[in-house]
Amino acid sequence: MFFSFDGIDGVGKSTQIDLFCQWMRAQGRTVTQCRDPGSTPLGERIRDLLLTHDDSVSIHRRSEMLLYMAARAQLVEEIIRPALDRGEVVISDRYLLANIVYQGHAGQLPLEQVRTVGQVTIDGVAPDAVFVLDMSVGAADARMARELDRMEEQGAEFRRRLREGYLAEAAVDPAIHVIDASRSIDEVHESIADIAAKLVSSRE
Repeated sequence: MFFSFDGIDGVGKSTQIDLFCQWMRAQGRTVTQCRDPGSTPLGERIRDLLLTHDDSVSIHRRSEMLLYMAARAQLVEEIIRPALDRGEVVISDRYLLANIVYQGHAGQLPLEQVRTVGQVTIDGVAPDAVFVLDMSVGAADARMARELDRMEEQGAEFRRRLREGYLAEAAVDPAIHVIDASRSIDEVHESIADIAAKLVSSRE
């Protein structure tokens, strides 16, 4: 099975992904954990280009979208598809939904263009469930006590559009589960594990 985690920065994705991986392994599952972009040599190079501050490199929003897609195509073929073929559980930090929201809803590229390129990129490999960790932008901002990367520093209005984009996508896609991330770490994890347990049970 394939699970991905998403949401605006600062909502606690890394913590919940680690807990979810531990929980899955405790169920006797073999887990492959990855991040998008990243986890392959090509993906990590693209990640550095996309997220590192470099005033000498201008990245148009469409170019940005295509770079993310290229990293994802490599991730699918090198990591995700082989792991799924081996019967492993794949858990990814972000996936296609991030492009739809970041470059589409927030970046204002035409949504259908992003979706179309995305379908070519993933070639049929889609998550069984997407967990969108959600909280107010102000609360998420307060948690980010570190230097912001290139994507994170695009301002309050951009982050507001991000959150609205995630909620809009969740409203039309039953595979996307919005999780209230303002609660305690344990409460958030329990909500995710409950959804995953029911889904796994229904597939066995």
